Amino acid sequence: MGGTLGKGDSPRKGWTPETKLEAKMVEAMQRRASKGCVMKSFDSIVLKFPKIDESFRNCKTIFEQFDEDSNGAIDPEELKHCFHKLEISFTEEEISDLFEACDIHENMGMKFNEFIVLLCLVYLLKEDPAALQFKSKMGFPNLEATFETLVDAFVFLDKNRDGYVSKNEMVQAINETTSGERSSGRIAMKRFEEMDWDKNGMVTFKEFLFAFTRWVGMDDIEDEEGEEKV
Repeated sequence: MGGTLGKGDSPRKGWTPETKLEAKMVEAMQRRASKGCVMKSFDSIVLKFPKIDESFRNCKTIFEQFDEDSNGAIDPEELKHCFHKLEISFTEEEISDLFEACDIHENMGMKFNEFIVLLCLVYLLKEDPAALQFKSKMGFPNLEATFETLVDAFVFLDKNRDGYVSKNEMVQAINETTSGERSSGRIAMKRFEEMDWDKNGMVTFKEFLFAFTRWVGMDDIEDEEGEEKV
């Protein structure tokens, strides 16, 4: 996954994105980082969890609207219809890349938490005003603020603004918040491991988003639905 790193290695030089989509995410995040960061501490991110959770849950009706066969997942064709209805202009290849990136279980069905990640990636990648109107089209103006908070949180963690978060950057972010408490290193490592899905020592914005949906309780929604169907 982009290379293998030792425990103390710094992957900064020569780190190359694995896919076109990842390269676009990195470029978009670097542009966003050049504008500065509002977030001041990891604690300030945590304090926003409840509001972000509420905003995500409000998206459930959007997900159900585009899950045309009501099977609890959005397939590639349904995603194309979704983009068409929201007037989001992506090529067939871009839609396919987005679906593949967010369908983490590779079962050709995008669950609710995966759909949330996809929408946030669309927000990051589509900077032109016309494309960003998809939020108001869905009827949730607060969604833009939520996605911007997530982008800002990633920028806060990405200290050197290269579009990735490393272990050292995570430790630095936690230390800034905890003032050097003994447990801060363990907290940073635990959070980093939760984000670094492919265990390559670097966290992309997509990995960060999937970890974030778990942190704010999106997995609880999936569990609740599973219990209802039993």
